[in-house]
Amino acid sequence: MKVTRYFPTLLALPVFCLQAQSDFSFGEAQQMLTTYCAACHKGKTALAKFDIERYQTLNSVLAEPRRWTTVLNRVRDSAMPPKGSPAPSLELKDKFSNWLDGTLRKSACADGISPGLAFTRRLNRSEYSSTVRDLLNLHVNAGHALPADGAGGEGFDNAVETLFLSPIHAEKYLEAAKTALGYAVKEPRSRKVFLNTAPGAGLTPEQAAEKVLAEFLPRAFRRPVPALEQQKFMDLFRVAQKRGDSYDESVLYAMQAAMISPHFLFRVESANNGREPARLNDFELAARLSYFLWGSMPDKTLSDLAAEGKLQDAAVLREQVARMLKDNKSTEFAESFVEQWLGTRELGRDIKPDKKLFPEYYDEEIASGMRYEPILFFQEILANNLSLLNLIDSKFSVLSNKLAKFYGFPNKDLRQQPKHYDLPENSRRGGIMTMSAVLAVSSLPNRTSPVLRGKWLLDAVLGTPAPPPPPNVPELQDNKAGAPPKTLRERLETHRQNPVCASCHNRIDPLGFGLENYDVLGRWRTEDSGKPIDSKGVLPDGSEFDGPDQLKALVLKKKELFLRNLTSKLLGYALGRGLTLEESCTVDQIIEKLEKTDYSAHTLVNEIVLSIPFRYKAGTVANLPVQYTETSNRD
Repeated sequence: MKVTRYFPTLLALPVFCLQAQSDFSFGEAQQMLTTYCAACHKGKTALAKFDIERYQTLNSVLAEPRRWTTVLNRVRDSAMPPKGSPAPSLELKDKFSNWLDGTLRKSACADGISPGLAFTRRLNRSEYSSTVRDLLNLHVNAGHALPADGAGGEGFDNAVETLFLSPIHAEKYLEAAKTALGYAVKEPRSRKVFLNTAPGAGLTPEQAAEKVLAEFLPRAFRRPVPALEQQKFMDLFRVAQKRGDSYDESVLYAMQAAMISPHFLFRVESANNGREPARLNDFELAARLSYFLWGSMPDKTLSDLAAEGKLQDAAVLREQVARMLKDNKSTEFAESFVEQWLGTRELGRDIKPDKKLFPEYYDEEIASGMRYEPILFFQEILANNLSLLNLIDSKFSVLSNKLAKFYGFPNKDLRQQPKHYDLPENSRRGGIMTMSAVLAVSSLPNRTSPVLRGKWLLDAVLGTPAPPPPPNVPELQDNKAGAPPKTLRERLETHRQNPVCASCHNRIDPLGFGLENYDVLGRWRTEDSGKPIDSKGVLPDGSEFDGPDQLKALVLKKKELFLRNLTSKLLGYALGRGLTLEESCTVDQIIEKLEKTDYSAHTLVNEIVLSIPFRYKAGTVANLPVQYTETSNRD
């Protein structure tokens, strides 16, 4: 393996980093910190021991990237300066944030790409359910009684930062294992998969159990299981036999123990005790790949390739990615990723349209069609290796018959099961921004909200989230009885006259106005409060648009922001953790590849799977950065 350090030139950095370098200086950053931070962070009594006087040179900043990443995040979130203290203008804060972000990223990339440490983390509730299903060939939701998992990392519930084990988990896992095995042993289709050997002529109960467990344990633990380790579970079989349990009960007793073992409940990767980064072994790589694209254990094909030592071959990995994305199990990946990325998981849970005002949502087929449209649309793009720019604007969607009718489209032989649907000309649809599910979760229960929709666009699409609102912000006034009705836009214009509100709303609201022609459920409308809807917007950079089509065209012009956000999100999801500064360099490289392949979906997934953070683990002695060259054995 040829491994070299990677020293990018300044031209390899993203455009916005270059702009940040030229538009802002270290001296200006020092001045801002002195003006707005010195009151709390200066001298021996500096809060959090963060003394700005220690940082008199750029190198002193670059020497502590983690601390300054924290500073960056707190400034962006408006957590610093604290509420009630003098604060920089939004423009100055943005300049400082972009400068610091670009500076830290440039420094991190200069040292090359470093993989993360090997990790041990618990399967989340969804992964547990899917793994039990595939292990036992049993279509029962075994994890339904487990506690819900919180989001971490890049905003997903598969993040190592949040997947701890609580006492309630231990109790629930034992109960779930007993229940699942109890169902499976009575189901002939399931029994064939995990309990297909019984004592017979010339085969003692112990010999039959050894054969069963020798097949079951490597599947459950997702790796080879040495004979000595297998014997621990055979000992449990013998204990059950001695107390008079039947053969089935004795085998199930050993299997229950396996299914509450850390080797089943956790994804365990062996530590790399060397000084240099090392590849994951084939079985670890198979598990990373299967939990990324299927949210479940490796199937026989992946396990066999791992046993043959073939998964390190880049061509084999690409073949497996294509195969896995076409498999129906990829729907679970699409569902998990898309619903958390776009926020549509909350539709029908914490976010519900008003039942009296929007009764159509409470038709189960319409609600289901709305929920699955972005999921199946994303899966269609992946399975068929389409351009990722379809996510911004497309000429097709994936619709059921009722959702198509809800949108006002001709049926075209649609049924209850959603399928690919070519959109009519001038449909005012296409891409994720105009889907009902997205428009509903970015609305209030009783009315649309340009603020929520603009905030959603900044966060989910452009990856430039707006800061949280300041305290004591006055609520938007409703139309008063007897007064001439005002459109929502007119009421927001009044609200924005408050200078405290204007700085953020000038960034957020125009984006939301571009989607104001869609009601809470995403149906097209032309009036609000009896007046024509004004869907024009002007962004802080002077870009103008009118309505959703021009808004999408504007986002396409800023596609690098969208692709960077999508790539960062998907890489974080694949790794199951938050990204490091060095991994922004991986994102840069993936975007370069995307540009050369017309933004194909398989390029994005393949480049993540082939990346150093996905395939390698850092040494525990020293974390030395590595970078493949074109002459390496990557291909």
